[in-house]
Amino acid sequence: MSALAAVLFDMDGTLVDTEVLWWRTTEEVAGGLGHRLTEADAPEVVGRAVEDTAAHLVRVSGGGDPADVAAALTENFFRGVEAGAPMRPGAQRLLTALEAEGVPFALVSASPRVVVDSVVGGSLAHVPFAFTLSADDTARTKPHPDPYRAAAGRLGLAPADCVAVEDSPDGAASAEAAGCAVLVVPSLLAVPASPPRTFAGSLEDVTVAGLRRCLTAPG
Repeated sequence: MSALAAVLFDMDGTLVDTEVLWWRTTEEVAGGLGHRLTEADAPEVVGRAVEDTAAHLVRVSGGGDPADVAAALTENFFRGVEAGAPMRPGAQRLLTALEAEGVPFALVSASPRVVVDSVVGGSLAHVPFAFTLSADDTARTKPHPDPYRAAAGRLGLAPADCVAVEDSPDGAASAEAAGCAVLVVPSLLAVPASPPRTFAGSLEDVTVAGLRRCLTAPG
C-alpha cells in the first residue's frame, strides 16, 4: 500500500459547515439583483469561486457589475463566518488522528483569503495546518488543478502521494486534475463518480487507514 504523504482538506462544506451560509448569502445578493435563486443555480454557486458566482448572477439577472457583486458576496459571507462556522461532524476526530500519526495536512480552499483567515482564526484556530491556501494564492482556483498542485509542491510532494478531501464537484475535479487521490464527502451537491474518487457519507466514517486506501483506488 502506498504511503499517505499528506492530506489536503477543502474548507467550506468539508471541514466547516459554511455551504448553507454561502447559499443564503448568494440568495440574498441574487434577490437584490432581481433573481430568485433555485436549485438550477447550484452548479454555479456551490464550490465555486466568488468571481464565478458573481459572473453567474450578473448573467442570469441581466444587471449589476461583476466586481461589485463579488464584493457584496464576500462582505456578506464574511459577516456570517465571523458569527461562527461550526465544524462538520467527524472533522475534529479525523484531524486529531492524523496529527497523532504524524501525517501532515493543509487547507486548500476556493474562498478568498479574508474568509479563510477568518475561519482559521475562529472555528479552526486550534488546528495545526501545515499551511492554508486560498483562492488568492494561485492564478486559477478550483475547478482548475492549480490549488492542489501548488499545495503538493509546497509540501515537496507529488500530488499522487496526497489525498484530497472534498465535498463539491468543482473541488473534486480540481484535485483529480492535479493528480491527487480524492475522498469525496458530499454536502449540498451530488458529486459524479470517477475511478480516482472514493466516497464517504460523513467524515465520521473516515479513518486514517481509510485515507490510505484512497491511494490504491484505480486511476
